[in-house]
Amino acid sequence: MNDLSILKLILEATVIVQAVMLMLVLASVYSWSIVFKKRAVLARAKEDLARFERDFWSGGDLSNLYKSIETRGNPVGIDSIFRTGFREFARLRQQGESAVELLLEGARRAMKAQQIKEIEYLEKSLSTLATVGSTSPYVGLFGTVWGIMHAFVGLGSVQQATLATVAPGIAEALVATAIGLFAAIPAVVAYNRFADQVWRIEARYDAFMEEFSTILQRHATRDAG
Repeated sequence: MNDLSILKLILEATVIVQAVMLMLVLASVYSWSIVFKKRAVLARAKEDLARFERDFWSGGDLSNLYKSIETRGNPVGIDSIFRTGFREFARLRQQGESAVELLLEGARRAMKAQQIKEIEYLEKSLSTLATVGSTSPYVGLFGTVWGIMHAFVGLGSVQQATLATVAPGIAEALVATAIGLFAAIPAVVAYNRFADQVWRIEARYDAFMEEFSTILQRHATRDAG
C-alpha cells in the first residue's frame, strides 16, 4: 500500500500530469479564496439591507435618512440605490420639474443604473467559480488520459505485463481526475449558493425600488396639488 501512496504517485507522475495537477491545485486554492471573500461581501450586503429596511420603515424623515447616509460616506448596496434615487428626485424638483411622471422616471432610471452597478459588484468573480467548476473535471481527465497513454506506451518495453506493472501508472493518472473533482465540486456548490443569494438580494432591491417609487409619487402628487 505504501508503494501506491498518493504523494509517491504524484512525485512519480509524468511532467505533463504533474503540471495538470499543479494547475488544478492552484485553481482550487484560488476558488476557495473567492469563496471566503464572496461570503463576506454577501453577508455584509444582507446585513446592510436589513439595517436599511429597518431605518427606512421606521417612519422617520427620508431627508434625515439621506443625510445620515451622506455623512457616512461611500455608500454601497441599498444605501447607494436610495441615495441615487433621492438625489435625482430632489435635483429634478430643484430644476423646476413638476410633472410627476418625469420626476418618477428620472428617479427610477437613476436607481436602476445604480442597482446594475451593485449587482455587478456582487456577481464579481462568480464567473470564475463557474469556470473552475465546469472545466476542472475535463482538465483532470486530460491528465488521466495522458498518464494512462504514457503507462501503456511504457508497457511496450515489458515482455510480460502484470497488474503490478500496470497499476502504478494507472493510479497516478487517476489522481489527476480526483484532484479535478476536488477542485470542481466546491466551486460548483459555492457558485450555485452565491448566485441564489445574489438573486434574492436583487429581488429585494427591486421590491424596495417599487415601494420607494410609490412614496415619491405620493410626495410629488401632493406637492403638485
